[in-house]
Amino acid sequence: MNDSPQIASGPFRLNGRDYQLPACPVVAVCIDGCADEYLSSAIAHGHMPRLQQMAASGFRGMARGAMPSFTNVNNAAIACGGPPSLTGISGNFFLDPDSGEEVMMNSPEYLRAPTVFAAASHAGRKVAVVTAKDKLRKFLSKDLEAGICFSSEKANETSMEENGIEDAEALVGRSTPEVYSGDLSLFAMEAGAALLERGEADFLYLTLSDYVQHKHTPDEPEALEFYAGIDAVIGRCLDAGARVGVTADHGMNGKTTAGKPNVLFVEDELRAAFGAGVRVICTITDPYVVHHGALGGFVVVHLEDPSLAEAICRHCLTLPGVAEALPREAAAAKLELPADRLGDLVVLSTRNWVLGRSAEHHDLAMLGGVLRSHGSRYEEIVPLILSEPMPQSQLENAWSDLRSFDLFPLLCPVSS
Repeated sequence: MNDSPQIASGPFRLNGRDYQLPACPVVAVCIDGCADEYLSSAIAHGHMPRLQQMAASGFRGMARGAMPSFTNVNNAAIACGGPPSLTGISGNFFLDPDSGEEVMMNSPEYLRAPTVFAAASHAGRKVAVVTAKDKLRKFLSKDLEAGICFSSEKANETSMEENGIEDAEALVGRSTPEVYSGDLSLFAMEAGAALLERGEADFLYLTLSDYVQHKHTPDEPEALEFYAGIDAVIGRCLDAGARVGVTADHGMNGKTTAGKPNVLFVEDELRAAFGAGVRVICTITDPYVVHHGALGGFVVVHLEDPSLAEAICRHCLTLPGVAEALPREAAAAKLELPADRLGDLVVLSTRNWVLGRSAEHHDLAMLGGVLRSHGSRYEEIVPLILSEPMPQSQLENAWSDLRSFDLFPLLCPVSS
């Protein structure tokens, strides 16, 4: 890899925050669905010695993610260093007010703020963004004119024109993994480490899939083996001289009782009480519904008669599994969301429940009696680990309101 003097360093400002690029490689890892219990269990079982060492010499704490606690929302927040009110990404899926269509929120056009990847590239860094799922690739690479960006999911389709790299399979040394597997994430990690070791990248973001966390609790052998694989690649990055930071986009909780999902079908309930002028959007929806059946802890509700919003909020709070119900403006203010990309109200679940649209819209049989999901407040708090001590100027904030989207400012701190 390149010696440190050849690595571009210096300051830049992005979205109202100051960054100082260090004269060493930077590697940020977002472990999708990584509740802190996964790390604690893996460390206790001896499966993550490098992360344990990294935390002992650096920093390990808890951070508050962006709401709703979904993948697209939090990856955008980490990439831009701010909440959804800045990024404009309010879910994985939404009702586009311009078209009236329900669409995935994964196109660059939906991202309202510039990313740290484009800024670092403009500052002279060799940037690489490797995603497990292809859904994240396009908006994370927005305005990244020179750099590498590809997904494990489409590793067999990479090209210089589209991804800044050819034959990603050769880079890792094996074929494109199955989407519904832990190997999808390990492929992304190993690709990043290979780019770093070859000197082809010195500013990296590696963002994973939560397939394992949706299927397995922290103490199950499959989870422990998966985290051991992550730890091995973290070790490779540390050995290559990188400054490493690790966080998650959201946590994960079990949502079943005796093998039966705890589901509230919000649209069915509200239409029974208020009539047909109710439309519920499950904002967790993405192309990978085998993970969660499009059932999560946060839904938005669109009304033909918006004046009913307050009454419907009050009614929602009487329903099982509902923790919060907020009208649009209150939700935007309280949860730092873009008001123009919400419904007339939002509903959030309790810890062990999920929210769905209607019974006919969800195939519970595909879940096989296992449902672990996210989206609510109960999956908002995530781990944050740094390979170097927390900057002195940030210590007070670290114990009060550390955010997962502080990851890159903490990896590129400005001297106090």
